[in-house]
Amino acid sequence: MHRIGYLGSSGKAAGFHEAFRQGLRDNGWVEGQNIAIDYRFAENKPDRLPALAAELVRLKVELIVAQPTPAALAAKKATSTIPIVMINAGDPERLGLVESLANPGGNVTGTSYGVGLTTIVKALEFLKEAMPAVRLVGVLSNPNNPTQSLAVEDLTKAAKSLDVRLEQVQARGPEEFERAFAEMSASRVEALLVIAEGVFILHAAEIARLALKHRLPSVHGAREGAEAGGLMSYGPSLRQSSRRAATFVDKILKGAKPSNLPVEQPTRFEFVVNRKTAKALSFTIPPSLLLRADSVID
Repeated sequence: MHRIGYLGSSGKAAGFHEAFRQGLRDNGWVEGQNIAIDYRFAENKPDRLPALAAELVRLKVELIVAQPTPAALAAKKATSTIPIVMINAGDPERLGLVESLANPGGNVTGTSYGVGLTTIVKALEFLKEAMPAVRLVGVLSNPNNPTQSLAVEDLTKAAKSLDVRLEQVQARGPEEFERAFAEMSASRVEALLVIAEGVFILHAAEIARLALKHRLPSVHGAREGAEAGGLMSYGPSLRQSSRRAATFVDKILKGAKPSNLPVEQPTRFEFVVNRKTAKALSFTIPPSLLLRADSVID
């Protein structure tokens, strides 16, 4: 019986946790039979992650799975010897989680959210194509997640070439959503880009409700945003990435070193359009975008 730890931001993200467990089963690991998993969740209180990571280290688990980015950073600070498999980490190289994607070099490897600048920028490009006249776009980010500031930097660079100005608005959790949208309303923001982030995905329905209330067409970094009622989404399949992360666990438990396992980037990205939300906003989605959509929600 192998024993591993699972460090996460929220136990409510059940779909992602189950996708990981399915990945384990794909590789012959069945929880309770030949592998035991010690779960530790911060429940969207990032200041708890370091203590929870240290607790898993004291338990002497063979490996720590960490999702999302703040959990991976906390695990890396807690140990330099226990292997760490990160899931959907945002820009692991720039954050110092690995030396490079091809050669991680330390005790951390796993799956990343995107493929650099192009991932988040593509969402902004889709929004601009849907609204050619848009000039001011609100960007919802979470200051508790260090990846978010990097994403905003990338978006700011791209916005100039698209002739768009960005209004960054921050929210740490659902208790700050109303205030964030009130700020955007006061600034006369015309559309919204929601950066993919654990809290935002978990509360995607509330964000979509507020976007509709304030008449803001929105694009999200994960399909869960469009499925919950956002206008569009562009990004990798986070569930598939969670499932793929189990392959790293399998290899490490069989003797591989994380330093020798290249970080896996997504190879397929999904563009989802919610036509039902478009109708509610009295918004016409250009036919060119509908033709390029991987999924259209009616």
